[in-house]
Parts: sequence; C-alpha cells; structure tokens
Amino acid sequence: MTTTSTSTSATRESTTPGDDTTAERERADLAWLLERQRWFLRFTARDLDDEQACRRTTVSELTLAGLVKHVAATERAWVAFAGGDGRAVSGDHAADRGDEFRMLPGETLQGLLDDYAETARRTAEFLATADLDARFPLPEAPWFPPGESWSVRQVLQHVAAETAQHAGHADIIREALDGARTMG
Repeated sequence: MTTTSTSTSATRESTTPGDDTTAERERADLAWLLERQRWFLRFTARDLDDEQACRRTTVSELTLAGLVKHVAATERAWVAFAGGDGRAVSGDHAADRGDEFRMLPGETLQGLLDDYAETARRTAEFLATADLDARFPLPEAPWFPPGESWSVRQVLQHVAAETAQHAGHADIIREALDGARTMG
C-alpha cells in the first residue's frame, strides 16, 4: 500500500518494509555514477596551471576552469531543487549565471576544484537521507514540458548526465590545449 503526503511541493510515497537494502543499493549506485562522472571532469583538469585552465581552445567560450565552475554551480542548484527549493533552477536564477562559465580575478583552478569537492560532499550528505521518490514540479522553461515534475532520483540522474556531457566538452578542450586526453 502506498501513502502520499505533500511537503514542500513534493509528493512522497512511503516504501514497504524490506526496501532498505534496495534503497541502499540504489543510493550507492547513484553516488557511484555521480562520482565517476566528476572524476572524468577533474581528471581532465589535471596538471594545469590557472592560465591553461582559462585558455579557450575552440570557437566556444568554454574553458576547463569555466566548466568546473559551471558543473559545481549546476550540481548545487539541482540538489537545492531536490531539497525543496524550486527557485534554485528557475529562469530567474539563470539570469545571474553570467560569470559561472569563467574564472574570475582572485579565483584559481585549485580553488574551483576544492569548491567542486565540497559540492560533491554536500551532495553525498543529501543523497544519504533523501527520499528518492519525492517529486518536485519543474520550473516553467522552454526545455521542460509544461506541468512536468521530477523525482529526486531523476534530478540526481540529470546531474550525472550534465556532468558527463561537460566532461566530454572538457576532454575536447584539453586535447586541443596540449594533446592530453581523459581516455585513451
């Protein structure tokens, strides 16, 4: 039997007894997936100085430092959303993201990587206790179907997919920078 209650715009379904092992495995799998994709991005930035990390190597504005900074900010926003802050990924928030793709004066690649590690730690804390079935309505945006909602599980899968996509971008930038590749 499933019970439903509403809390912070989320619908929560109870689990049946004995689901703890399944839920623990699922949490471990999600944690592994997230960490695996983060590793690829961090590995791509290995052994670079700040100047190299800010160098554009394609026609895009993207840099390795900018990608690390963006992915950390994106993960923080989506985890906040999954924790009940619907504003975290709203269109209003996106307007404030202009500096998210570049390293600003006073920032360093190591500082961005440290911030990313702290973001990962906080995500792991959230994942350890989050109700993976809690659902939250997505904000109105052209890329989301109207009225769609995502579970916490889907949000974390989305974070992993976003990280993997940007790790691929980073690999292209790094190979153009100095020939180093993440794989192969």
